[in-house]
Amino acid sequence: MTIESAPGSPAIFEPGCRSFQDTVELVGRRWTSAILLAGRRGARRFGEYRHAVQGISDRLLAQRLKELEAEGLMTRTVIPTTPVQILYTLSQEGEELMSILQPLVDWSHRRRGQAADSLR
Repeated sequence: MTIESAPGSPAIFEPGCRSFQDTVELVGRRWTSAILLAGRRGARRFGEYRHAVQGISDRLLAQRLKELEAEGLMTRTVIPTTPVQILYTLSQEGEELMSILQPLVDWSHRRRGQAADSLR
C-alpha cells in the first residue's frame, strides 16, 4: 500500500490499507505505545513496566501485555525459579515496530518544541 492523494488511489478497504489501519489502531490503544517504549528502554518484569507506565492498573497492564504477546510484538519467558519469574521483552517484530515509530517520536518532540516556542 502506498499513500496517494491523486484520483485512482487505492480504496481504504483494500487489504494493505486495512492492515495499516489495524496496526495504527493497535499501537494507538491506550497505554500500548507506553508499554512498548518501556520494553525498548529495558523493562522486563511486570513491576518494571508498572513503574515505567505511570497510572496504568495491574489488570490493564496484564491485558495489554497479553495482547502484545498474541500480536507477536512481545515475548513472554517463564523462568522456573522460586518464586517464578516472568519476563516480557520486545520480540524482533516489536523491535522493528519501535524502530519504524522512531521518526514519529522525533516528529512529536519537534512539534512539542515548536508549540512551546510559540507560547513564549
